[in-house]
Formats: sequence, structure tokens, C-alpha cells
Amino acid sequence: MTTVVRAALVQATWTGDTESMIAKHEEHARAAASQGAQIIGFQELFNAPYFCQVQEAEHYDWAEPVPDGPTIQRMQALAKELRMVIVVPVFEIEQSGFYYNTAAVIDADGSYLGKYRKHHIPQVKGFWEKYYFKPGNLGWPVFDTAVGRVGVYICYDRHFPEGWRALGLAGAQLVYNPSATSRGLSGYLWQLEQPAAAVANEYFVAAINRVGQEEYGDNDFYGTSYFADPRGQFVGDVASDKGEELLVRDLDFAMIDEVRQLWAFYRDRRPDAYGTLMES
Repeated sequence: MTTVVRAALVQATWTGDTESMIAKHEEHARAAASQGAQIIGFQELFNAPYFCQVQEAEHYDWAEPVPDGPTIQRMQALAKELRMVIVVPVFEIEQSGFYYNTAAVIDADGSYLGKYRKHHIPQVKGFWEKYYFKPGNLGWPVFDTAVGRVGVYICYDRHFPEGWRALGLAGAQLVYNPSATSRGLSGYLWQLEQPAAAVANEYFVAAINRVGQEEYGDNDFYGTSYFADPRGQFVGDVASDKGEELLVRDLDFAMIDEVRQLWAFYRDRRPDAYGTLMES
């Protein structure tokens, strides 16, 4: 039985409206499927602009229910059509006043497997996310998909090692991290933290970043999306820092066992010694 999964991700420029943004991603998914991709992930809040550069109540209008909203249902139909697993990050409304930064995971038969809600919510210039989002409250689920066990982390989460480890302990083989990250100090961290997380937890990471300038604020999203393997190495080239791009890469999940046997981090963990980490 083959252990190789052909995985895809999309870094995209904002089109100006939800309908054309969804249509663009449908085209990318079909292009990935034509190349044999079995799973694809989109960027943070993929069907909207990154509105968190401002604090204005009108942007609550981008939110929709998950999974009963129109975008997730449309992506379920697409996943079934293409026989492809899809990771779909959107702005979720649970009920009035309850909003989350969420990613739904849809299996290759179109079934909705569940969702991850972003845990760590920044509140700094250009990233006023606490104005919009409650912290995630669904833990760190790992989803049994047609291609294997898939987890999700979202953008600012990546600075916190605890969630990466929780996903590994739950059996993740591939973790998608959809993001909206702009030029500056984070450019160095972008190519450091996620390969380091892939090594520390010995699984594959799909790091997705928005690209281009958008209508809110002055942030310039720098793309450079990539896949990292359990040795912390890029799988193929990193995407452009200026333009839209679809990446399709072969990930050999057999490497996970090979690396875990070579670097026995899970065997050598000392959770009995980590109690003080939870006390401050």
C-alpha cells in the first residue's frame, strides 16, 4: 500500500468579493485535482479580506455558520465532486455575539468531519482579532480523513508549541496552518517556526500565507507558503512572496515512522516533569 499523499495548498490574492474569491479557489482545487492532489487547504479567512486590520462592526457580516453556512456546503459539494479532502478556513458565527476564527475539515466524500477554532487571538496593530473572535474552545482535534490523520492550527497559534504537541500526541500526520501574515519580523519567524514544529512533533506541516496588498490597512502579505517534512526540510520549492500560487507536493507518510524511530522524541518525553509549566 502506498504511503505517499499528494497534497496541495493555495496562497491567493483578494479579489474584492466573496463570490469571486470562492470561485477562484474552486478553480485552484480543480487544477490541483487534475494533478492528482488528494487534499488541499486554503488560507486564513479564505473567502473574505483580512478585515482585522481595522475594528469596524460592519465586518461581522462576513461571518457564517459552520457547517450549515453557504461556503462550507459549497465546499462539501466540491470535495465530493473532486474526491478530495478540503481544509476550509472561514469566519464563523455560532450565535449572536459568538464568533470564531475557524477551519472546517471536509472529507473526500463530501462529509463534514468537524472544525478547529483558533485558540490564540492577537490584539496588536494590524491584527485586531480580539475585536472579532472568541478564543477557540474545541481543543485540538485530529480528523480521520481519506488521506490520513489531519490537524489544523491557525496563524498566530503557530507561536505556541503546546498546540503543535497536542496535535502530535493525538496522532496527526499532516497539520495545515492557514495564515494572514505581513512583512516584517515575522518573515524570519515564518520560515523558522513551522519547520521547527514539524521536527519537534515529527509530522508534515502545510504553511499557508495570504499574498498581496488588500483594501484594509497597509499590510503586505508575503506568501512564501510551503510544505515542511518531519525532518524540518521544505518539500520542493517555497511559493512566491509576491504572487498567487498553487503548490502540489508528494508527502511520504512513511517518513513519519522513520523519523520517530530515529529521533525518539515521543518515547523520551517527560510529562511527569512538566507540571510547573501549567502553573504560570
